Amino acid sequence: MPPPTPLGPRLIELAQLFLKLGAVGFGGPQAHIAMIHDEAVVRRGWLSEEQFLEGVAICEMLPGPASTQTGIYTGYRRAGLLGALVAGTSFILPAFIIMVVLSWGYFRFQGVPQIDHLFFGISPVVIAIILAFSWKLSKKSIKDRTGVAIALGAFVLAWGLKLNILLLFLLAGVVGLMVYRPPAPPSDPSTSTTPPTQKLNPAWLGPLWPVGQSLPRLIAQIPSEPLAVSSFWGLDRIQTYAWPLASFFIKVGAFIFGGGLVIIPLLETSVVDDFQWMARSEFLDGVALGELTPGPVVIAAAFVGYKVAGFFGALVATVAIFLPSFGFIGLASPFLMRLRQNPRVKCFLKGVLPAVLGAILAATLPLAQAALIHNTLPLTLIALTLSLVALVALVRFKWPTWQLVPLGALAGLAVGAIVS
Repeated sequence: MPPPTPLGPRLIELAQLFLKLGAVGFGGPQAHIAMIHDEAVVRRGWLSEEQFLEGVAICEMLPGPASTQTGIYTGYRRAGLLGALVAGTSFILPAFIIMVVLSWGYFRFQGVPQIDHLFFGISPVVIAIILAFSWKLSKKSIKDRTGVAIALGAFVLAWGLKLNILLLFLLAGVVGLMVYRPPAPPSDPSTSTTPPTQKLNPAWLGPLWPVGQSLPRLIAQIPSEPLAVSSFWGLDRIQTYAWPLASFFIKVGAFIFGGGLVIIPLLETSVVDDFQWMARSEFLDGVALGELTPGPVVIAAAFVGYKVAGFFGALVATVAIFLPSFGFIGLASPFLMRLRQNPRVKCFLKGVLPAVLGAILAATLPLAQAALIHNTLPLTLIALTLSLVALVALVRFKWPTWQLVPLGALAGLAVGAIVS
């Protein structure tokens, strides 16, 4: 039996592999997971098929971007906690660098007609990507009438009543626990089976109490209009915004149930309406840039961080949104492997996933208005057509998103050349 590879070479191998995967990882989370499987299981034999599938099951159960967590899990199995850190960081780094460059270019040339034309074509494609994702999520998360009711209720609460998204997910999980709980074993008739009634107390949630209730108090003054873009490094703002960005994005990273695009309802209300860090059109363009980059789409957090406090704001936002994933996998894997089988956990998640769908659809409405409704009827019809064509390409023909977004940009440039 050959001696085990020393830790140093294993860490170097992990860094090289996941830097490569992070740089070429287009195609969404399932494509990322397939790439990791091919490299770590088939080519290198670092994990057995059973170990890898067990890791994917854990990552799919957890909040957070599943593909990034699969990379972290692979690093953990290969080289322990240091391996998890190296693999996850290496996978995220290329997308982070690309997003910072794109963010600088976007805000530097914002208002230039050609940039506006680009995003005229990209934004309808992004709406189609969100709707296609919602369609796939609906088939995964809605299994019965109760799931339909939870999704509709979440839509009404998120869109009509503007209920904080994190609180909405917690309430949906509680509903899942009540509705889907396994039958209790027979008990003594003389013993009451009715649990004591308890009221929802915000103090129970501790640091997870909804960000919309706590973070505004951390900011000295919320501007009355969207925040002006920071300088490149953001040194003039980072001291003021480092803690608000970190606190907010840690909470977001801990509640990304169901896939990376769940970031949309978690971010939109807070960064656009509550904190007014950016305009809704800017937020939609940030999601589009997240789709353009390789790696996880939640790297759009770096776009928000860059607008608020430049490079260092992007760095804080990125570290914060991925920090829960490192904690879930690197520090709690043995416990989570047992927790995955817990019936209560399954019931909680069975309630959360339909609520995720309702929240995404509620967040999509104002984004769709910004992307599709323009000041002239012809432009509105063109935008609607672009979105519909992209939706058919995604759902019917399974086109990858990273190909459709550049095509939307080209279509926008073509329309701009015609109308200008």
